[in-house]
Amino acid sequence: MQRTAATAAADAPVIPGHDWLRRKRLASGPMAALKLASGCDRRCAFCAIPTFRGAFVSRPPAEVLGEAHWLAEQGVTELVLVSENSTSYGKDLGDLRSLEKLLPELAAVPGIVRVRVAYLQPAELRPGLLELIATTPGVAPYFDLSFQHSSPTLLRRMRRFGGTDDFLRTIERARSLAPGAGFRTNVILGFPGETEEDVAELERFLTYGRLDAVGVFGYSDEEGTEAIGLPGKLDQAEIDARVRRITDLVEELTAQRAEDRIGEHVEVLLTEDLSATDGPGTWLGHAAHQDPDADGTTTVTGVPEGAVAGQLVPATVVGTEGIDLLARAAEPAGR
Repeated sequence: MQRTAATAAADAPVIPGHDWLRRKRLASGPMAALKLASGCDRRCAFCAIPTFRGAFVSRPPAEVLGEAHWLAEQGVTELVLVSENSTSYGKDLGDLRSLEKLLPELAAVPGIVRVRVAYLQPAELRPGLLELIATTPGVAPYFDLSFQHSSPTLLRRMRRFGGTDDFLRTIERARSLAPGAGFRTNVILGFPGETEEDVAELERFLTYGRLDAVGVFGYSDEEGTEAIGLPGKLDQAEIDARVRRITDLVEELTAQRAEDRIGEHVEVLLTEDLSATDGPGTWLGHAAHQDPDADGTTTVTGVPEGAVAGQLVPATVVGTEGIDLLARAAEPAGR
């Protein structure tokens, strides 16, 4: 029998308005990734993505919205927008403000309570997009910025832009609009030509940036990249030592940043009921500044009976465990 949209719906539902596009969720739960685009037009010296994924191609906004509606019908309440470079969304469609237009529409999809944008390119983070992410109801004030390093000299060797002072101004601007905004990044240690001064500059940025989560990686050669032929390669032992040094610093700084949030009011998206093991009304979840897959978690006590996974619960941070938060649910109105 020929498979049509109707006959295929039971095992691979079509995306509303796009009968050719089928998707089947491989995991349950209230969060889901929603792909914005594929490929990348940037030519960072260390990255091979453009060679095997090709040029940046945005999905049409109507298609993204259709999939968001479909995901909401499957019980998803938080969308995580993903791509190789989300700030480029729409440039191939002739509208660099496509993401600014799309985000409020996604946040308004019935059943969706939070939209999160992953992988923002610092050099392309326009003021209007920054302001929209920081201030739009239903959009998490969360900035996953791929800084990679903060030494201006080394960033130029990486074929990237900016530096410590530029990045700190971006963070300051976002926090002026949303004091509780979350920030995460990845950094690379041991890129060819990296000096002790470059590492010290990165330490300065991390210390003053007060980021919530940082991934620390050591440089390694990738076929098809410019960096593989660059002079100034470091010994693996030195790369490993620098990774340990920055990792230790990051663990201390991110734990301190979590402690700064004690007393802060947060909205926690519930993901797992821990009542059977940790006491009635205890749930695991994540606040707006925590990516559900990459960052810390929030454990909430005092959650009212009848709560369900995917629900947003207002709470107050009362403690920390490393970068993880401990919070107490707010009393229901009228009590």
